[in-house]
Amino acid sequence: MVSTPPDGRAGIDAALVKRLIAAQFPQWSHLPVTPVEVDGWDNRTYRLGAEMTVRLPTAPGYVPAVDKEDRWLPRLAPSLPVAVPTIVARGAPGDGYPFPWSVRGWIEGETAARARIDDMTRFAVSVAEFILALQRCDATGGPQAGEHSWYRGASPAHYDDETRRCLAALEGRVDTGRAAAVWEAALAAEWHGAPVWFHGDIAPGNLLVADGKLVAVIDFGTSGVGDPACDLVIAWGMFEGESREAFRHAVGQDEGTWARARGWALWKALLVLTQHIDTDPERAAGLRREIDEILADHDRFA
Repeated sequence: MVSTPPDGRAGIDAALVKRLIAAQFPQWSHLPVTPVEVDGWDNRTYRLGAEMTVRLPTAPGYVPAVDKEDRWLPRLAPSLPVAVPTIVARGAPGDGYPFPWSVRGWIEGETAARARIDDMTRFAVSVAEFILALQRCDATGGPQAGEHSWYRGASPAHYDDETRRCLAALEGRVDTGRAAAVWEAALAAEWHGAPVWFHGDIAPGNLLVADGKLVAVIDFGTSGVGDPACDLVIAWGMFEGESREAFRHAVGQDEGTWARARGWALWKALLVLTQHIDTDPERAAGLRREIDEILADHDRFA
């Protein structure tokens, strides 16, 4: 049984949500409010009754996602092969909570842990099909990659200084020479394509499964229009061996896009490893393996 995390992170708790609902949507004030079992970082999410959720940004930097998702998810949803969040209502600041928030429809499913997936290779293809369907959506007027997407969809060069600080901090603890070569290749592979939709955080926690299959993709807070390379990071974050090859084949993309994807994956892995290398040996070991896979992929394809 999965235990629900303690309530109250970022000053948001179930009692606050109940007050907001009672004040702004009294028709739902009788419904129970409970934290979801797996909560994200950018937002706090609560289940509202049996059929809805309440989603509240935890900091100012995550607020632009509310407008973005409210506007664009209804337009994207009809073209996508699996469910995405449906917007039910929009909440306003109140009761000391300073940000806009939203009510969404509940989507049945569990986050994409390996043990919940019947066929990882088929799952990898399903993720690739979602990415390609998203890329085919009309990008006209879509939000250009930038601060609202935490620069996903832009050049990984935005994180150049941070990546080089991580490389310096990890000197002698990972193969920083090969890692620097991966990073330089990512910066050199400049993107010149037509802007397309990207999700920005294709990761196990944002992929829902039921009966072993992909049924939904959630959390479009880092989505936008630009370079889709950031959506390939899951190739190393979740897939390996046959499933990685299946994903690579199904999603396509040119070698420059894959080079930038390796850069995105490396930046995040180095950053998190720097934070945890001396405090969380198990997590650090997983990140080292991921970095090794990224470096091997560069050696194979670059």
